[in-house]
Amino acid sequence: MQTRFVEANGFRFAVDEAGEGDHLALCLHGFPESRFSWRHQIPLLAEMGYRVWAPDLRGYGETEPKPKDVASYLIDRLMEDVAALIDASGAKKVTLIGHDWGAGLAWTFAANAPRPLERLVIMNVPHPAVMNAHLRKGNWAQLKKSWYMFFFQLPGIPERAMTAKDARAIRGAFYDMAVDKTHFTPDVLDRYAHDAQRPGAMTGMINWYRAALRLQGKLAGPWPVIETPTLVIWGEEDAALGLELLDGTDAYVRDLTLERLPGVSHWVQQEAPEKVNPILKAWLSTAR
Repeated sequence: MQTRFVEANGFRFAVDEAGEGDHLALCLHGFPESRFSWRHQIPLLAEMGYRVWAPDLRGYGETEPKPKDVASYLIDRLMEDVAALIDASGAKKVTLIGHDWGAGLAWTFAANAPRPLERLVIMNVPHPAVMNAHLRKGNWAQLKKSWYMFFFQLPGIPERAMTAKDARAIRGAFYDMAVDKTHFTPDVLDRYAHDAQRPGAMTGMINWYRAALRLQGKLAGPWPVIETPTLVIWGEEDAALGLELLDGTDAYVRDLTLERLPGVSHWVQQEAPEKVNPILKAWLSTAR
């Protein structure tokens, strides 16, 4: 595995790369993660014959620049980044894999299909239409779990809160939520804390939430049915997202496979790679 820098859509994306060929596995991380969150999956995917790219997404890590304005993080702009990365790769076939916000972006990309996809893998984020429906219906349990999304709408205060005391809140987001903390060692937590404290990073990271609630764009729908075969992997002990958010997903996906992992938290691919990787390998092998 090596880190390279890819010029795409006006950004210089830091990308962890492994494997070769014209079949791309593009891995999109979530909040408050980085490309590092795919460290357990990249070798597997490369061994399977994929060329694997795991970028720091807009606003994160070593990717530059980091726009300060909320409008730059509209889902429409983020989809342009994904399309530009696919184009820059020169790939003929693309499998899109996303976790958390990266999964929200992957859902939206697959539904709107600015580029064709062979397979779609989603980890611990509901389809945006399902999430919006639950929030509109007054799912109070989920609203309570989503308190941070509303806190993030405040100007400046969330950035200070998340980076205070050497980004203790960032470290806690991983360590405190994880059921099995084995893979969240001090050096792993240091990596995420360091990335969050890069100049402009915390504002960029939080602006994903600000843009989603204030501007919506393609997140507002309409939602075409996704024709791409889709695998959803879900850690059942997710403290931020309730299991009921899986209900109704099949209305938006033609070919859906759902794998639930008891005793695993929101950080599913980092916390339980020994469970996630065999599922990935078995399901993706049927496409090759």
